[in-house]
Amino acid sequence: MIKANDPALRSWVDVKPGSDFPIQNLPFGIFSSDNLKPRVGVAIGDYILDLKTLHVLGYLKNQPFELSDFDTDSLNSLMSYGKMATRYLRNRLSELLRSDNPELRSHEHHVGQALVPMNQATLHLPIKVGDYTDFYSSREHATNVGMMFRDPANALLPNWLHLPVGYHGRAGSIVVSGTPIIRPKGQTMPDGASGPLFGPTRQLDFELEMAFITYSGKPLGQSISTAEAPDYIFGMVMFNDWSARDIQKWEYVPLGPFLGKNFASSMSPWVVTLDALEAFRQQGPVQEPEVLAYLKCPEAWNFDIDLEVRVHPKDSQEHTVCHSNTKYLYWNICQQLAHHTINGCSIRCGDLMASGTISGPEEGSFGSMLEIAWKGTKPVAMPDGTERKFILDLDTVSFRAIARNKDYSIGFGELRNEVLPAYT
Repeated sequence: MIKANDPALRSWVDVKPGSDFPIQNLPFGIFSSDNLKPRVGVAIGDYILDLKTLHVLGYLKNQPFELSDFDTDSLNSLMSYGKMATRYLRNRLSELLRSDNPELRSHEHHVGQALVPMNQATLHLPIKVGDYTDFYSSREHATNVGMMFRDPANALLPNWLHLPVGYHGRAGSIVVSGTPIIRPKGQTMPDGASGPLFGPTRQLDFELEMAFITYSGKPLGQSISTAEAPDYIFGMVMFNDWSARDIQKWEYVPLGPFLGKNFASSMSPWVVTLDALEAFRQQGPVQEPEVLAYLKCPEAWNFDIDLEVRVHPKDSQEHTVCHSNTKYLYWNICQQLAHHTINGCSIRCGDLMASGTISGPEEGSFGSMLEIAWKGTKPVAMPDGTERKFILDLDTVSFRAIARNKDYSIGFGELRNEVLPAYT
């Protein structure tokens, strides 16, 4: 067992019961405070442990990292050292935060410098995204969409059960939680129209996803196997791959999504390491027909992470519209990475791979408004008396993701974005 995951560990930092960030988590992120430039931090309870300060004060000796690896606006430099280095760093931070270790705790002036209250900090996009791939890994979601737009008896396309379907997305429009989402404009072809119209989307949607972030991969031409894949994955984040459904419907044939997807995707600021999620691994759904040899996965690499989506109209109460779980994904992260590289595609440090919309098997667990309101035929009643078929201007959409067992919870914080009207 990774020692930082020991369920018996407790921290001298005050961590409230049920916190997303107990000592067994220690997710990495980028923050700024006190008019200082962004730097690397780790979440513990309601605080951020400043790794730049820890390095300056001499608490990270015998680690391979330089000061510049923490005095920076992304985690890419830290991740460039690879899996074992970041694991040793997390173990060291756990050691410093343990309730029975006075090494840092007994130096109050150091504690005051190294611990920053989270409510006094600004969180930033944690990585410089090199490339972004979006998969389509939820059988329930793919089936629902296929039933709506194709033959319900043949909802899945012929390739879907044989490979993790994916496409290359736009890295430059990925933003962090808290960033406003501007309603996009584009061409649509409304039912019954004689020609396309131009204007703001009328079918803005969220997509409930999780994403993983990679270390540097193998050279161009070489593949990463499912057994090797965990060594190339740093951690996971919540991901909202916003969609303009009406724009996408008109444009996607024959090359797939473009303007309906590339206007914005948002991600949570804390990267939860794969190590921290070790206790929540489980087998995924039975894959039938049997997958090809390169996609067979020798270990369980699905995760039991509860997911929730809330929609909050301006000046009204928020309303929970979805409860789902990553365990429903048909294709796991190791299969996604193995398929991505089977043709020799190279993976860079900081690449982002999203799961695709995560839907469960029943109403209430669907991961998009397209499914929740079933293509607009089942509007969602809101507490203020309004209804939603899709997301309206000034609505705020928030995601939560928490893995729980009898000993502790591993949370991802919150992914929250308000939708603003289209530019005129």
